Amino acid sequence: MPVTSSEVIMVRVTAPRRPLRLGTRTLASLAAPPLLLLAGTGSASAHVKWFCAYDVAGQPRGLEQVLCVDFEWLTGLALVCFMFGCLVEGTPLGTALLNALDRVTTRIRTDTELLVRCTLGFFLVSLWDLGGIILTPELKTDASWISWLQLAMAACLIWRRTMPFTGLGIAFLYGFATAQYGFFHMADYPVFLGVAAYLVMSGLGISPLGLRPLDVVRYAAAVTLMWASVEKWAYPEWTAPLIAAKPEMTMGASPELFMQSAGVIEFTLAFSLVWTLLVRRMAALILTGIFVSAIFEFGKVDATGHSGIIIVLLGIAADDARTAVRVRDAAWAPAYYGGSLATFLALYYLGHEALYEGFGRLPVI
Repeated sequence: MPVTSSEVIMVRVTAPRRPLRLGTRTLASLAAPPLLLLAGTGSASAHVKWFCAYDVAGQPRGLEQVLCVDFEWLTGLALVCFMFGCLVEGTPLGTALLNALDRVTTRIRTDTELLVRCTLGFFLVSLWDLGGIILTPELKTDASWISWLQLAMAACLIWRRTMPFTGLGIAFLYGFATAQYGFFHMADYPVFLGVAAYLVMSGLGISPLGLRPLDVVRYAAAVTLMWASVEKWAYPEWTAPLIAAKPEMTMGASPELFMQSAGVIEFTLAFSLVWTLLVRRMAALILTGIFVSAIFEFGKVDATGHSGIIIVLLGIAADDARTAVRVRDAAWAPAYYGGSLATFLALYYLGHEALYEGFGRLPVI
């Protein structure tokens, strides 16, 4: 049967669009189930030190209580989900997901630096307006010059050439806060150092050791969130007032199980930020949803405090720097995940003992 010219045109028009719809639908269908968890985990991701009493020097929960049966089941389930993402990458499904992500994040990717500058400008101006704060809400200060320094740092973000001054200012304030509050407290916030490096590197147009500015801040964000997840296991009682005020956030689980789950989810997503492209982009999207959902629960303070990491996560989600996926990336994933988990638990507990107990009592497993 002869083919008419109109039929030929119809084939040529519809063929390229079919993969587009397939990739977008696949992305939506796979992203939907994790996003259903945001209703509960969003509240847990509010930084508890901004809203509740805390005692960094207090004795953390013993490792024999943290490493319980529920914890092992939760980490096992998280590892299964992580491995699924590793195995999907490099397949036609993974390629379709990456293509869909590339399309929906095009504008963010082309304007990442501008978005970072605007968001950090909002953040620093907000700190100046509130007054008496060093970088993050719970770091209070009586030094009035800090607020004006943060306003000047915001002004430096207007021009690309002066961005490094803002980065140096953030690094200086991080060091100043460390002198006031101690190294262990500031271990919650290495993402500030990553943002500082991003601004300096972007402003000067340099990539030392082949690392892009976005790579540096990505690693810093991963370390920050993995450390924060350990804190959820070590001090679940800090969040007790929030759970008492908002019992629905536990979704029917016990407070103990809920805090363990929140920590495992946060640690797994944070670890994913240092893994392969598809895994880290999906993790960044889920983490963004979690942090944004927490804003609706906790308002302006949470919006201000988390604005910097939210824009960083959006930049990671939009990153399209593809590299070849190797079989060993998936094969070694459980070992790297387990090693990272053990490392952060050891650093947290041994670091706390060294700084506050003088190794007088090592944590018991």
